[in-house]
Amino acid sequence: MHRAAQPVDNESLLACADAAGSRPASPAWFLTAGVALGILFMKSEVLSWYRIQEMFRFQSVHMYGVIAGALLIATLGVQLITRLGIHAWNGERIEIPAKQTTPRGIRYWAGGTIFGLGWGLLGACPGPLFALLGAGVTSIVIAIASAMAGTWVYGALQNRLPH
Repeated sequence: MHRAAQPVDNESLLACADAAGSRPASPAWFLTAGVALGILFMKSEVLSWYRIQEMFRFQSVHMYGVIAGALLIATLGVQLITRLGIHAWNGERIEIPAKQTTPRGIRYWAGGTIFGLGWGLLGACPGPLFALLGAGVTSIVIAIASAMAGTWVYGALQNRLPH
């Protein structure tokens, strides 16, 4: 059987290209950054099922402190990018698009609720699923497969969903 060619995501290709159009950013850099982030997640215990349960039961401020720190760093980063007109390493201007609003912010309430329910039921944040796999939690393969299936379903239904 002949499969149709997949469309190329030019935006992701540009993210790795320099001004001349070549892609000097080796996948090794991304792998190294991912491994370093996974180690940081492990050492800070944000992957711990017990820490996540403590957070959802309001028994500890550990995870709230991590989330608050990440929020502070992200807010400062966005402000610096916006106010100083910082450019990417390939020379392109970084532009942060405005939020697309919906009546009463339903997309954010619905998305946040689904995210939070999944996080609470799974006992793991979707972000570091691969770090958990790397740490030897092999049952997380089910969660990874489910997350990928959910992403595929959303992509297939995106045009029919209210945005």
